[in-house]
Amino acid sequence: MKFTRKTGALFLAAAVLITIQSCSDNLRDIDISKSNYRLESVHLDSIITQTPEEQLGSEIFNLSQKYPEIIDYQFYYCYKTGLPKDTAFQANWLDFTHNPYYKRLSKRIREKFPNTAASKKTIEDGFKRIQVHLPKAKLPKTILFMNSFFSSSMYCTENEIGVGLERYLGAKTDVIKELPGDVFYEWIKEAMEPEYLERDAVCAWVLTHICEPAKDANNIEAIIQWGKILYLTKAALPDQEEHILLRYNTADYEWALKNERNFWEYLVKQNMLFAKSETDQAAFLQEAPFTSGLPQKGPDRLGQFLGYRIVASYMEQYDVTLQQLLDKPYNEILSEYEIDD
Repeated sequence: MKFTRKTGALFLAAAVLITIQSCSDNLRDIDISKSNYRLESVHLDSIITQTPEEQLGSEIFNLSQKYPEIIDYQFYYCYKTGLPKDTAFQANWLDFTHNPYYKRLSKRIREKFPNTAASKKTIEDGFKRIQVHLPKAKLPKTILFMNSFFSSSMYCTENEIGVGLERYLGAKTDVIKELPGDVFYEWIKEAMEPEYLERDAVCAWVLTHICEPAKDANNIEAIIQWGKILYLTKAALPDQEEHILLRYNTADYEWALKNERNFWEYLVKQNMLFAKSETDQAAFLQEAPFTSGLPQKGPDRLGQFLGYRIVASYMEQYDVTLQQLLDKPYNEILSEYEIDD
C-alpha cells in the first residue's frame, strides 16, 4: 500500500501503524541461529574500579596494549590524566580517583550495571541480523562498557564500541541531577535513560561503519540517509519499540506522528527540500531541545523521524534487500512518498 495523505486523518494513522507493523514483522523473520559471529565484551569500568591499587597500573597497561584507542580515549580525553605510558600518569590518575564525585559516579554505575551480559547479548544478536542482511558489512569485535565521565555515549573505533555507561543511569539519578545546568541542559539529562543503550550502540556503529550520514547533500537527501541509518538499526533490533528507535519518549513520538504532515508541508512551503544547507540539516537532524523553526513543544530531530518514515514506507511497498536499500538513490525513495496539496 502506497503511503499517501489522500484520505482522512484517522485512516492515515491506521494505515501508518499497519505499514510500520508489517515492516517490523518482516524484519523479525530472520534466522541468526547459524551465525558464528561473536562479540567480545569487557566491563572496563568494573576492571578499573575493582582492581587493587597496586595492580592497577599493570592492568591498565595490559588493556592499553589490547585496546589502545579506547584506553587512550578514556584516560587522555575523558579523564584528562594523560596516557598510561606517560611518566605523570600514575599520579594524575590517583588524583582523579580521589575526586568525590567520580567515586559516587562509579558507585552508581556499579549499582545500575552490575552485569552487562543482557545488553551485550541484545547488541550481539543485532549485529548477527545485520550480518544476515549484509554479509560483507564490517562488524565490531569488542564492546567495552566504561565510564567516559560524560564525554560521550558511544565511541567507535575500527573494531570496538566504547559505551559510556554513566549516560544511561537515568535522568532521576542523583549524580545526573547534579550535573551543571549550564553545560548539561535539562533536555540533555532527560535523554540519559537506560532503554536507549542497545539502540545507541547499534546505531553508532551503523552510522560510523556501514551507512554514514550523507556528505555534501541537499536537505532531503540527508534526511533520507538518516532514514536508512535508522531503518538498518531497526533491522538489527526489530523488537525495539518505535519511540526507542527514534530516541523519543512516548509523548514526543506521538506528537511527531500527529505532526508529520505539518513538518512535510513546512519543508515544501519553505523550499527547503532540495536546498543544500548545513544550517537546515543541523536544525532538522541534530540533538537539541526541539527542532529549530518548528513549535518548541515538539521534539528535536524531526528530520531523522521523517527520513525513517519515508524509508519504512518505501520498504513496505517494495521487495528489496537492505543492501539494495543502501544503494538506492534518495530520489527513487522519495518518489514513493506522496502528499496532496
